[in-house]
Amino acid sequence: MLISSSLKKFIESNALGLATVNKSGKPHNIAITYVQVINDQIIISNAHIKESIKNINYNNNVSLVIWNPEWKKSCVGFELIGKAKNYTDGKWLNYVKELPENEGYNIKSAIFVNIKKIKRLLS
Repeated sequence: MLISSSLKKFIESNALGLATVNKSGKPHNIAITYVQVINDQIIISNAHIKESIKNINYNNNVSLVIWNPEWKKSCVGFELIGKAKNYTDGKWLNYVKELPENEGYNIKSAIFVNIKKIKRLLS
């Protein structure tokens, strides 16, 4: 397991940046919140994500970055590198639709990122 229980808690309680790349090689970054971790997978609920989905369908290599809210005092951060898959139906879409934090949102898909590598970011 790459993601320890303490890193899981850190990931699930902070916002993350998600980076993808389009067909022309242009990077695209967005902020995401309310993710879940199951084993070495980050699960992202998609209510508004459009460009990142197009990029994932073309190139599924993604990077997520996360850092602690008290970064000015003592910065702790990680880059999570992996491959993403977008589920527009089936059990994983139903799973994210049932999450309490998604109540009232029109969830369109569930993005799963299989983490392959974790790098600690130093300040």
